[in-house]
Amino acid sequence: MTGFGKAELEVNNKKITLELKALNSKQIDINARIPSVYREKEIEIRKELAEKLVRGKVDINIYVENHGEDSSSKINEPILKGYFESLKKINDELGLSTDQTIMQAILRLPDVVKTEYETLDEEEWQVILLHLRKALEDIDDFRNREGKALEADIIANTENIRELLQQISPFEEQRMETVKKRLTENLEKLNLNGSVDKNRFEQELVYYLDKMDMNEEKVRLENHCTYFMETLKLPESGGKKLAFISQEMGREINTLGSKAYEPNIQRIVVQMKDHLERIKEQLLNVL
Repeated sequence: MTGFGKAELEVNNKKITLELKALNSKQIDINARIPSVYREKEIEIRKELAEKLVRGKVDINIYVENHGEDSSSKINEPILKGYFESLKKINDELGLSTDQTIMQAILRLPDVVKTEYETLDEEEWQVILLHLRKALEDIDDFRNREGKALEADIIANTENIRELLQQISPFEEQRMETVKKRLTENLEKLNLNGSVDKNRFEQELVYYLDKMDMNEEKVRLENHCTYFMETLKLPESGGKKLAFISQEMGREINTLGSKAYEPNIQRIVVQMKDHLERIKEQLLNVL
């Protein structure tokens, strides 16, 4: 599921911003963009994210603004002066003037500007870690709210399937009479001059209508819906199990459709399929 978390803090004359963004994914996939001074803590960061978020495509960004007067880049004065004296001597020998442009050129020469690499302050890191956990709580709350909305939608669609299932019964008797009438009319059209064994015809008709009986599929679909709702309310993640149950629900709905032979039942089956597809789309977020 998706989510966003953010935390800001100030420590050691630095403003540090933590941003977390999560998108839906079957496994945990972490992309970290953090300053080099915190690189040694990347494994710890990944562990914190994996334990809390479990799965998802997660981006973590750490931005640092230095508000202090000190800079990690320093001018190496002895090197700069050495370059300047050498270039001034060459200019004097060549009769060239020495102006401020020579200083711009010197600053681009090797080793004039040196960078002092920061070492990680453990106390600073503990403050950052505390705020990282706060951002994780924010993103977890975001995902919980989204999860409740998904749950409500899935429950509503499941209940709609159960209600539609109850609507099939009034049309079943009519369906049987329609099929029986159609078979009888087709038999009469064959004009077999009374050579049809009526008892055998009745036996075959009973067998045929029995094969068209929907009671087993209706009972199984109702049981699948009940099991689906029970699994949905379990505290542990059951996304894959819910997907398996939804497949079984689809199998029973398809069988009902193949046995329909009645326009009203066919319309009901189409509506049930529509609600089931909505359930499957939402389940992709909770696998």
